[in-house]
Amino acid sequence: MQASVRFAKRVFDVAASAVGIALAAPMVPVIAAAVYVDDPGPILYKQRRAGRLIGFDATSLPVFEQFDMYKFRSMRVDAEKFTGAVLASEGDPRVTRVGKFLRKSRLDELPQLVNVFLGQMSLVGPRPERPELLVNLAMAIPFFEERMRDVKPGLTGLAQVSLGYTGRAFEGSQASQHEDQLLNPFDLPETQGSTADDMRMKLLFDLAYAAALEQLSSYIRMEAGIVFKTPLVMLRGVGR
Repeated sequence: MQASVRFAKRVFDVAASAVGIALAAPMVPVIAAAVYVDDPGPILYKQRRAGRLIGFDATSLPVFEQFDMYKFRSMRVDAEKFTGAVLASEGDPRVTRVGKFLRKSRLDELPQLVNVFLGQMSLVGPRPERPELLVNLAMAIPFFEERMRDVKPGLTGLAQVSLGYTGRAFEGSQASQHEDQLLNPFDLPETQGSTADDMRMKLLFDLAYAAALEQLSSYIRMEAGIVFKTPLVMLRGVGR
């Protein structure tokens, strides 16, 4: 990433997150009350997430920066008590009634504006994954860890505004033309619909975003396009 892009991106992150926090402040009590009434318990949910790729360990496994990411709680209390860390799926039964609305509208992500302001995340970038899941994905998908090289995770991103909730391409979109090569590439029945399939599709968009950060002009075009599309995705209740 060019130094000029890094500077411009940080300035934009600080300004946008500060404005976002101010605009979101009146909604916080309403969302907090709705979360608690629907399923009494903590309002916010703290989860450890992986940030930028910082190197590899002695066994050649990727090592990432880590931080605590905050969200409005959208799942039942102790949703992972018996399962451990698992990715949320479309129609996940652990999601509460209010949580379904928060997820579709992306309002559950509002507390991450604080993560952006503190410099742990960026407004735009690849979505941060759980560290324990990310290492497994990096072993299953060649070069998956490269999506986070010198790039902070984002509140929104190119994949989030271009794909459906699970990471599948919309029917008839340009990305859908490549699904045959990306989804279940070895044609194994037992891996049909796997998490790795979804992540392969997301990886295409994350790498395209990272490539745009090499020049200030391409960064500005890419960033502006994603920021413009994000409210449309929120209103339509698609993407993720």
